[in-house]
Amino acid sequence: MFTGIIEEVGRVQRMESDKIHIQAKTVLEGTKIGDSIAVNGVCLTVINLAAASFTADVMPETLNRSSLGKLKTGSSVNLERAMAADGRFGGHIVSGHIDGTGMIQKITKDGNAIRYRITASKPVMRGIVEKGSIAIDGISLTVAEANKDWFEVSIIPHTMSETILEGKRVGEMINLENDIIGKYVERLLSFEEEEEKKQSSLTKEFLLRAGF
Repeated sequence: MFTGIIEEVGRVQRMESDKIHIQAKTVLEGTKIGDSIAVNGVCLTVINLAAASFTADVMPETLNRSSLGKLKTGSSVNLERAMAADGRFGGHIVSGHIDGTGMIQKITKDGNAIRYRITASKPVMRGIVEKGSIAIDGISLTVAEANKDWFEVSIIPHTMSETILEGKRVGEMINLENDIIGKYVERLLSFEEEEEKKQSSLTKEFLLRAGF
């Protein structure tokens, strides 16, 4: 589990078809082979450690369904170690399993902050609510406004300087993970709706036709 509080910005040393090599410093402290590190919000398992870098496996499915497939040598990435059991909870519950990708549609000045408008697919948008939580490239953020096809977040200067968002441009792809609590609620409601449909089909006429 992660919290969406980025610990450092790393740099891609090399991309392979099934591995990613990332230069880092802070997230290497106390890290062992087999530990999890979120890279732009995607939970990856460390398979090798060096003095100033780590290597993680990446499956084709991960590359195809996230923005990791767009990375290349020199790309900056948000990094966060999995939360320690005695750690401080600074953001919100982030699993590291993204729900989909979004596209930056507009970037505007918002007082001392920067406002990003992001478009996403209907399944992803269904789980986004105004003032709710969203993880963008692994960053825990609050939704400022939500529409049917897009949502907006307002980024404070500190978050801009400590993450890769400052370098993002209109048209770029980003990883999105919805609030896990909302996903559980949606799942439970879907079962209730399915049960209601089954019950509503059990009418007197149906029973008579069935020989009851």
